[in-house]
Amino acid sequence: MISRFEPDPSAAGYLYVHVADHIAERIEAGELKGQLPGERDLTEEYRVSLGTMRNAIKELRKRGLIETYHGKRSFIVPKS
Repeated sequence: MISRFEPDPSAAGYLYVHVADHIAERIEAGELKGQLPGERDLTEEYRVSLGTMRNAIKELRKRGLIETYHGKRSFIVPKS
């Protein structure tokens, strides 16, 4: 199990990238499968703003780890 996300104020880079990295680790470890939790649920879990979480989700889409369908949640792309 991946450890809980703790933001490091001294870490370089944007917070949303660190959040995306942590979620990506959870996906790779198989901890998250199928449907990604909703933005608000992730916002509460990661204790970040909704804007930060939305940017993290965009980053995960850019990496090809998730797909988002209009009006629905994001889904994890199965490994090929």
